[in-house]
Amino acid sequence: MKRNRDRFTVPVLILFLLLALTFSFAHAAETPRNDVLPSDDAAIVHLLNRLGYGPRPGDVAKVREIGIETFIDNQLSPNAIPDPDIERRLTGFKTLTMSTTELIEAFPPPDPKNRKENAQPRGRRPGHEIILELSKAKLLRAVYSERQLQEVMTDFWFNHFNVFTAKGILPWVVPSYERDVIRPRALGKFRDLLGAVAESPAMLFYLDNWMSAGDSPNANADDPGRRALRARHPRWFRDLPPPRPQARPAKRRGINENYARELLELHTLGVDGGYTQEDVRQVALAFTGWTIAEPRRNPRAVFNGRMHDGSQKTVLGRTIPPVGGAHEGDFLLDLLARHPKTAEHVSRKLALRFVSDDPPPALVARLADTFRRTDGDVRAILAALFRSPEFWSEEARRAKIKTPLQLVVSSLRATGAETDAGLPLLRVLKEMGQPLYLCQPPTGYKETAETWSGTNAIVQRASLAAGLAANRFPGTKTDARFRADAPRDAPTEQAIEEIGRALLGIPVSKESVQRTALAAGRQGTSPGDVSALTALLLGSPEFQRR
Repeated sequence: MKRNRDRFTVPVLILFLLLALTFSFAHAAETPRNDVLPSDDAAIVHLLNRLGYGPRPGDVAKVREIGIETFIDNQLSPNAIPDPDIERRLTGFKTLTMSTTELIEAFPPPDPKNRKENAQPRGRRPGHEIILELSKAKLLRAVYSERQLQEVMTDFWFNHFNVFTAKGILPWVVPSYERDVIRPRALGKFRDLLGAVAESPAMLFYLDNWMSAGDSPNANADDPGRRALRARHPRWFRDLPPPRPQARPAKRRGINENYARELLELHTLGVDGGYTQEDVRQVALAFTGWTIAEPRRNPRAVFNGRMHDGSQKTVLGRTIPPVGGAHEGDFLLDLLARHPKTAEHVSRKLALRFVSDDPPPALVARLADTFRRTDGDVRAILAALFRSPEFWSEEARRAKIKTPLQLVVSSLRATGAETDAGLPLLRVLKEMGQPLYLCQPPTGYKETAETWSGTNAIVQRASLAAGLAANRFPGTKTDARFRADAPRDAPTEQAIEEIGRALLGIPVSKESVQRTALAAGRQGTSPGDVSALTALLLGSPEFQRR
């Protein structure tokens, strides 16, 4: 009987969602446009849905107690927030703290020339264990970490500077890429993050810059002529790092423009940034020689002067001064990080992530101005965003569809679930189109609604809601207290209201209550069937939006 009822429940859920997703559920009182932030529960839930992955039972009361202003300030300074629970949960994840060299020794990469080894099923390939543990840790952090904004911004920047972990040596270098490059700079200066990404073995390998070689060899990065130039023109060398160590001469394979193109189009200026194909070529020439030493034993970024193109280069109308081959890329990163188009592009992406799929131009302009005034201080930009009237406006509430990752995590948080973030949940993310660390194009996963709201997505979301509510995912169980506190003898609409408030943190809209009650009636669900009502509410448009 249980199996038959499950087959009946999911189609009804799908029908319910198909009908209900056509309606908008932006529920919140209009916020006055002044410097005083709202303090009502609806505003707190909005904040928890945007700065983090949604409220857990009790979170609204905690924020109400300390105040929204204090909560925002705390999240902007994550290192000051104690986080012992997530530290405990990650204790057994040995690969998270291992260096790249240690990972290579523990999980030897396959020999590229060994066809038999490379023909093994993907799940059994060396390196699979590393990405599996990394994926579990990402889910656990999102569900349980008190440093919610740091988790959101780590995910945001990894997506902005995306790398595809199924390529070559990437399974062994991505843990360090996220841990040592992205996470510690997620709320810092954009230029620092941009430079660390450019020099990371992960990005150098993913976009093939490590093989890019010019036609005209450059002199040694610190030869006497360069030292003389430093003496005559110190401003050209101001604040530049010391020369990178020279790597062994590598076989020249020609110029590769992959990194140069994505640096301009995705990482900095944006697709309408005003650059030309010749600018892409010139940038690629400047980054020749930025390569990887010992990629399959001890991969590390180095500069190889013999691979560098020594010709004069001009980008966006600016001629690169004779700073030396090792630092031409640094000069360009400075130029691009401080370009007005970069400020606009990055500000728009942040507004799209935190406000709406079509962020107000006035907000983007103000954020871009903050970007320029603070030299790309991400913390300052976010502080301005979270205190903007656009962020708190009625139009912004419930305006964004949750991505699969946001939906899975917010569902686990809302139900107070205990999970090991194992393969069943990771497979759900894959089926919904967002496998962790496996986005192949450099664009990363999209944030906009049309990407995640098709018919197949609705089916998958309904299945997730039904499976989670019924505790059908091994290694994951919803909080027994949540289930025990749910009403069992109340009328259907009252039961929906009480369960809905427990899940959302605020009262469910009357329209949602009526539609959920209608769907419950169609499938014969009684008010005491907490699992079925929870499934309907988790699958409702009101929960699917944030």
